[in-house]
Amino acid sequence: MVRDGDRQELTRRGDVLATRRREYDEDDVRVRPGKSSRPRTRTRPRHENAVDGFVIAVDRGRYTCVLPDAGPDAPTVTAMRARELGRKSVVVGDRVGLVGDTSGAPGALARIVRIAERTSVLRRTAEDDATTAEGRLERVVVANADQLVIVSALADPPPRTGFIDRCLVAAYDAGIEPLLCLTKADLAGPEAVLDYYTELELPYVLIRPDSPLDALRALLAGRVSVLVGHSGVGKSTLVNRLVPEADRAVGTVSAIGRGRHTSTSAVALRLPDAAEGWIIDTPGVRSFGLAHVSAESLLHGFPDLVEATVDCPANCPHTADEVDCALDAWVAAGKADPRRLASYRRLLASRSGEVDPREPNRRGPGEE
Repeated sequence: MVRDGDRQELTRRGDVLATRRREYDEDDVRVRPGKSSRPRTRTRPRHENAVDGFVIAVDRGRYTCVLPDAGPDAPTVTAMRARELGRKSVVVGDRVGLVGDTSGAPGALARIVRIAERTSVLRRTAEDDATTAEGRLERVVVANADQLVIVSALADPPPRTGFIDRCLVAAYDAGIEPLLCLTKADLAGPEAVLDYYTELELPYVLIRPDSPLDALRALLAGRVSVLVGHSGVGKSTLVNRLVPEADRAVGTVSAIGRGRHTSTSAVALRLPDAAEGWIIDTPGVRSFGLAHVSAESLLHGFPDLVEATVDCPANCPHTADEVDCALDAWVAAGKADPRRLASYRRLLASRSGEVDPREPNRRGPGEE
């Protein structure tokens, strides 16, 4: 059926000769583009006016930052992460770019628009076995630290060299210098622990309740140092002595020799006076998983055993059942402490799930 609007009449001298259908072209059709076809740009703002900041605390999506030239009494800046960062995590120790209100006034909120390249990243996992869900869950403890201060008590609770070994592996893997800080030196001597690490020439300091902290302050000055340790070793007490205004919670050791968690989140604290350094206090931990460290890199935490591996066969697993492993002969010759080799092999075994390092009945005194 031809509608009136669709036909044209051809006439000649007033007579109707024929009727033909009207032909349409593209100019007669109105096409509205869909939303998905609208052009989008990938250009992102450059934020050339962003100011530098240093992240000192993280709490539920809010990041507390300080500006480089801000003094100890200057207000801190509260910021949120910009959407353009995607899934990039922001952790304590990160150096970031800030836009928005960086005045630090009450209610002011800035945005973190970029994260500077990290010089070091200290990581840990809940377990050693990368095939488990806990082993695959990798957590960044802090970024851009220069020094890892391993805090261990000499008594109440007793020192655990297995835990110290794990921290050493993590420090060497991250390219961070380790420092052993032995607290409660008034209750026990350091000889047993120092003898265990005698081949490493590991730097250390002894801390007593009434002793001055000049030696420790000198090692912390001008650096970003992160403190890790089991709960109850006196880490929070040490932080309060170093930074009196920190007011970190201090707990007591439970009757079974395990400490209570007194710090619940990592926080960077500026050292007073002219030290121009930062310490990052972290929550007390019961384990330090190393699933993120390869089996080859585990040996970096045991430099006293590295030389022996030159005589090992190619692709030697360094396990106890490998008859051609040169580590046993190295220890038998008195060139390394057998406890060190045992600790290294425990870490290798825990990676394959053969040993659960958190199981008390599978570890000896002083271990992990």
